Amino acid sequence: MPSGLIFFLIQMLNGVQLGLLLFLVASGLTLIFGIMGIINLAHGSFYMLGAYLAFALAGLCGSFWLALLIAVPLAVLIGIALEATLFRLLYTRDHLYQVLLTYGLILVLEELRSLIFGDDVHGVAVPGFLDFSLPLTGTLSYPVYRLFISAVCLAIAGGLALVISRTRLGMTIRAGAINREMVQSLGIDIGRVFRFVFALGVALAAFAGMIAAPVASVFPGMGNQILIVSFVVVVIGGIGSIKGAFLGALLIGLADTFGQVYAPEIAGMTVYMLMAAVLLWRPAGLFGRAGS
Repeated sequence: MPSGLIFFLIQMLNGVQLGLLLFLVASGLTLIFGIMGIINLAHGSFYMLGAYLAFALAGLCGSFWLALLIAVPLAVLIGIALEATLFRLLYTRDHLYQVLLTYGLILVLEELRSLIFGDDVHGVAVPGFLDFSLPLTGTLSYPVYRLFISAVCLAIAGGLALVISRTRLGMTIRAGAINREMVQSLGIDIGRVFRFVFALGVALAAFAGMIAAPVASVFPGMGNQILIVSFVVVVIGGIGSIKGAFLGALLIGLADTFGQVYAPEIAGMTVYMLMAAVLLWRPAGLFGRAGS
């Protein structure tokens, strides 16, 4: 196989892997925004939180896998605590209050990160049995851990789709996204649904940070970078749509990767050019509801 085609396929894999990682973050963001109606500017900080938890716990436990087993439940508990103490106050408030509170939460989490971990750049070792590459040509290879990330993200995407479309809980979530007052009038505890959705969103973003930590540096402000792109994914896919978040994330991952490789002079614009093109075609996003 020609080396040029191999290089193209490697970039395709990189784009898909980036897109699937973005999906984990954006799916929680679109659920929180679409169902709870909350603009959560602090969502990227949960991605950062996951990466720092993986770094700290892997160092303490000596095992990346054990660190994941501890960090994921911790992220869920943090999500439940934040929903109960802060985000519950925002359900009936204007979006301005949501923006101010969640921006303040970014500052608090960044300061806590600085006090606990400092401002240095850290790294997390790739798990031993996945720390090798598959040779593609004499000079090109592809890291197995990146394939592992893609496989895990695909499995989570499939599980989310199954829960949302095939279970009673998913039916309640979809109904709550359309008309929460009607759901509550049927005797369903919408507060419990909100609590579950928020904890799930936090866990997904944190887990994305955890599995990304071995292939990317753990550094201050890392959540701010992915937050902006995640909002673009939500806008492209349509607010509240898991299917839209999946397709939008893949499109963004491929556009960003190929933009940096083949058009580096406009690489910073490719994501937003794609968003503009989609919104001109479908103002509500690929799978968004008109008027949402």
